[in-house]
Amino acid sequence: MDENGSNNPIKLESFESFSNYGRAVMNTPSRLVKRMMARSLEEAELVEAKKESQHEMKRTLCWWDLIWFGMGSVIGSGIFVLTGLEVRNNVGPAVVLSYVISGISALLSVFCYTEFAVEIPVAGGSFAYLRVELGDFISFIAAGNIILEYIIGAAAVARSWTSYFATLCNQQSHKFLIHIKSLPHNYNELDPLAVLLLIAVSVFAISSTKGSSRLNYIASFVHLTAIIFIVVAGLTKADAKNYSDFAPFGARGIFQSAAVLYFAYVGFDAVSTMAEETKNPGRDIPIGLIGSMVMITVIYCMMAVTLCLMQKYSEVDENAAFSVAFEAAGMGWGKYIVAVGAIKGMISVLLVGAVGQARYLTHIARTHLLPSWLAHVNPRTGTPINATCIMLLATAIITFFTSLEVLANLLSVSTLFLFSLVAIALLVRRYYAEGVTTKSTVAKFCFCISLIVGSSVSSAIYWTRTEGWFGYAVTVPLWFLGTMGIWMFVPIAKKPKVWGVPLVPFLPSASVGINIFLLGSLDLDSFKRFGFWTAILIVYYLLVGLHASYDIAKLRDNNNNNNNKNNESQLNLDEENVQNDVSALTQTSENE
Repeated sequence: MDENGSNNPIKLESFESFSNYGRAVMNTPSRLVKRMMARSLEEAELVEAKKESQHEMKRTLCWWDLIWFGMGSVIGSGIFVLTGLEVRNNVGPAVVLSYVISGISALLSVFCYTEFAVEIPVAGGSFAYLRVELGDFISFIAAGNIILEYIIGAAAVARSWTSYFATLCNQQSHKFLIHIKSLPHNYNELDPLAVLLLIAVSVFAISSTKGSSRLNYIASFVHLTAIIFIVVAGLTKADAKNYSDFAPFGARGIFQSAAVLYFAYVGFDAVSTMAEETKNPGRDIPIGLIGSMVMITVIYCMMAVTLCLMQKYSEVDENAAFSVAFEAAGMGWGKYIVAVGAIKGMISVLLVGAVGQARYLTHIARTHLLPSWLAHVNPRTGTPINATCIMLLATAIITFFTSLEVLANLLSVSTLFLFSLVAIALLVRRYYAEGVTTKSTVAKFCFCISLIVGSSVSSAIYWTRTEGWFGYAVTVPLWFLGTMGIWMFVPIAKKPKVWGVPLVPFLPSASVGINIFLLGSLDLDSFKRFGFWTAILIVYYLLVGLHASYDIAKLRDNNNNNNNKNNESQLNLDEENVQNDVSALTQTSENE
């Protein structure tokens, strides 16, 4: 839909011919300077971008739906997928502390997301928030990692679903994987069942958002029933001796596992993409996001404690930890209940993920950084069918080949990077407003942000290089100094209209610090994969996204100028008509 509201597609000048594209590529440096930090207007995200979808998404969700979407999007991913792997190899019974650390970090990020979702309730989620506050380039790089986050997350959950389904069928957890010796390690166990599951879930996500919510109710209820069973029945088989060696891998193992287990909280950002379909975003989103995250953290800690009391950490199964623990405790029948609960929970995670990831892709396409046909919303279902199908295809390919360990580490890098950017964007939103904030204030603000980020990065690097603690006596005070600097010397430029994050700047600053510190606990290979993917995004942006963004901005400016000229012409015409009327009245009076 064009700027005038017609259904004619917008023509991008840079891509109309090979010669136009050649000239555009030659002008890449100058265009990059103009678009590098070009910030979108909230009106552009809330009104103009939505026109590209041709049809509105249906507002059918309330806070009750969002709480269940929040529960469904998170519980079932990490707790069943990665707990066994981390307990056995990296953390031991101290996994409960890992869940507390990652839960606190996730809750801080939830607060930051909530204010944005209330103020800018669109399907683009964090992509739209970053585009408004940090500019075009950063938002696109983050958007690419958002897409990667969803693809990797769905792939990891789908593969774990196959393992639990195997235990439900009284088979080994790897029974339904197809081993191909000729393929590289970690990419040689094919999972066709997971691909079939993804297809089924995506078909349901396409049909209806409200229908997906109802299915999520059912799956989440079954899932929570199984969790209650795990905690109650599992504690009847508890043995305190299993907790005698509480932290066999030390503090480093606790934080390394916290970074990986952050995956267990991934998914709540999908709920923020549903703001466009929420009846009352100002009330429903804070209740839905924050309420579900607090409940999830408590549930995770209870389940982690139960698992490690039931079975010695060195004997925990890596693929289907809870099912095997019940069998080892002499409650073989219990593993079937656990497996059913895990399977239902993972279906909820995949369903909410399919709904959320399609909406991210839809809003990115609305800005023409991706092909605009991905932005289409089906008029009958009110859902983005094209975007859902593309995300299904990409996820299915990754799911089919890639091992769970590779997927989990890569996901945590993308997620922690993204959430750090959202927290920084919130600080920018509160303390910088174009035309209001003075240059001296901008300089102070930038210096303080540099202190916060720099000290956080230094803490992460120090953590990876040494087991000492002296360095934190320098980096932590620097972080506190940067945060206090914003609080004392940088005046607030914009206050939230409806709902705001409390304890600003301390809460978003803490989110930045914890997320970056957890990044330092991940392995080098994960950063290599992350860097490789980010390099691909940068190349795409320089060759395609930059020029599409430049053309849209130019077209919008031309339309605004034409509208201004039309308004001026109309004003001049009105003035001329008034003068003519006055002259006519004067002439009439003289004749009389």
